[in-house]
Amino acid sequence: QVQLVESGGGLVQPGGSLRVSCTLSGSLFIWYTMGWYRQAPGKERERVADITSGGLATYGDPVEGRFTISRDNTKKTIYLEMGSLKPEDTAVYYCHAVRWIGPDHFDYWGQGIQVTISS
Repeated sequence: QVQLVESGGGLVQPGGSLRVSCTLSGSLFIWYTMGWYRQAPGKERERVADITSGGLATYGDPVEGRFTISRDNTKKTIYLEMGSLKPEDTAVYYCHAVRWIGPDHFDYWGQGIQVTISS
């Protein structure tokens, strides 16, 4: 059974930085494109960033140039380095893993971790 466990959230002042992590267990890490989504109160969940097993990263427009996603295949872990944080980055951040087998995809989610940007 695939499990995703996030860590590293918390309260940060505007303009600050924070790193969150997500570790996968129960499956072969390189099978998955990994990513982060977030959901703010009253808003829909939105894609933050994702990274393929080969290390190709893409970002949502709101975080482009401020956030960096990376992965360590030996540790089965991804990281999201968040910089120049703004109050509007406040959200629950969810780790996501997707595996494609032909036309089918299998999605897994972490439990979510709170990130709050406030002075």
